[in-house]
Amino acid sequence: MTYTGDVTPGGPADVRELPQLTIRKLAVDEKMANNCYLLTCRATGANLLIDAADDAPALLELSGGRLAGIVTTHQHWDHHRALADVVAATGAPVYAGAPDAEAITEQTGVEVATRLAHGDTVRVGEAELSVIAIAGHTPGSIALLHRDPEGTPHLFTGDSLFPGGVGATFGDAEAFRTLIDEVEAKVFGTLPDDTWFYPGHGSDGQLGNERPHLAEWRERGW
Repeated sequence: MTYTGDVTPGGPADVRELPQLTIRKLAVDEKMANNCYLLTCRATGANLLIDAADDAPALLELSGGRLAGIVTTHQHWDHHRALADVVAATGAPVYAGAPDAEAITEQTGVEVATRLAHGDTVRVGEAELSVIAIAGHTPGSIALLHRDPEGTPHLFTGDSLFPGGVGATFGDAEAFRTLIDEVEAKVFGTLPDDTWFYPGHGSDGQLGNERPHLAEWRERGW
């Protein structure tokens, strides 16, 4: 099966095989259509979940109930509605960007075991993910970067970057400037055009398709 990244809530996960990782992308909640990503180390079988957004039974089935950790990309409610139930079932530790950690705990009742900063590393078995802190959508939003040793980089962006633009900043001009500056410097300024990115909602993209539009995004203000 060829990976497309096109998933719908209630439908099956789409699966992409990389040399070190298997990526499973699952959409949950018909209204919000959040993407959840299960990353599995192909050498060890260790699982890492990115965003326990909703539908704990589906996430537990996807992971086989075995999780080495859960990364919450940011504090917004739609990205952690299943967090408490998944943690209760698996005992998995939770990772999140330090500036968002307290809000995540307040909203979910789940302690953040590891507060992440820019440049930190999250391991899933023998594979590594580098943390990219991207303020703007929320103060503690993070993206996770996997550098495939045999191919292109793969970046999980939460709600900071989508095909067609950066994440919402809800009319806050200063937050937008922060977000577009950080995305331009930390993502487009450091990663090649063939980088695949996987957002918190909707379709995946490649940086090369978005790079020509950065000035347009900055000019329009969203």
